[in-house]
Amino acid sequence: MESISDEQLLAAVLAGDMQALTVLVERYQQPLTNYLDRLTGGDWSLAQDLTQETFLRVLRYHASRGSRPFRPWLYAIATNLARDHFKSAAVRRALSFDAPQFEPCEDERAGPESQALAAEQRTTIIAAFCTLSSEYRAVLLLRFYSEMSLQEVADILNIPLGTVKSRLSVGLSRLRKTLAAAEGTSQGVFS
Repeated sequence: MESISDEQLLAAVLAGDMQALTVLVERYQQPLTNYLDRLTGGDWSLAQDLTQETFLRVLRYHASRGSRPFRPWLYAIATNLARDHFKSAAVRRALSFDAPQFEPCEDERAGPESQALAAEQRTTIIAAFCTLSSEYRAVLLLRFYSEMSLQEVADILNIPLGTVKSRLSVGLSRLRKTLAAAEGTSQGVFS
């Protein structure tokens, strides 16, 4: 069943095949939870809850997918659930949808000095990333961290492809400027 497309698996699930549901959940649960974890500011239990609700909505509202490919539709549901969560009046946190979390990518063989430098660089990059508005952050996260195609990002965010390209370009440009300014104020961070 691993070589079956997402669309075929969804059709099998809707026909009552629970094994197909298991395969679909196993295929997307971890990447989707990781994505939501970043969107929710590192709230792992909230990310898990939103992932579960995403799969429930897939089952409930499968007819609303139309002809959209499964993966972008799934991520669109998850993104909208995260946004809705933080729009609710009951939820107001300083660290929210607007402060994504990133996993460290350090070389464990590096010495303490190299690890400290990498941690400092990571902190600088995250701080620069958080200065971007949410529309630029969402595009950058989906494109580079979740490795979505430009068309998938457009489908997920329900915006034109040209807007995705523009936000990607502007977001990267602003990120570079912010990092260049940070490099100028803290010599040695990127040396």
